[in-house]
Amino acid sequence: MAADQWDELVDHLVQTTPLPPTAARRGVEEVVAFCGEPAEAFIRRRHRELQQSGWANPAIFRRVLGELAGRPVAAPTLSERQVRRIIYG
Repeated sequence: MAADQWDELVDHLVQTTPLPPTAARRGVEEVVAFCGEPAEAFIRRRHRELQQSGWANPAIFRRVLGELAGRPVAAPTLSERQVRRIIYG
């Protein structure tokens, strides 16, 4: 991320929150990285996290599809089959 690319947003956060500039910039960088995660990586990560929490695959697939639809930068609409193929190849 270019050093000045998010300056306006960082300035806004500094003015509207108690965050100091370094924390505001780090927060912006974290959000940009989170939103920039490719759909395939997000699906694999969430599957692994939910599976480790004891979720069964059918519930995981439904949950992941719902989460994908609600992300700030929405992924393309996928079917459960497409999600399974991303996870298992």
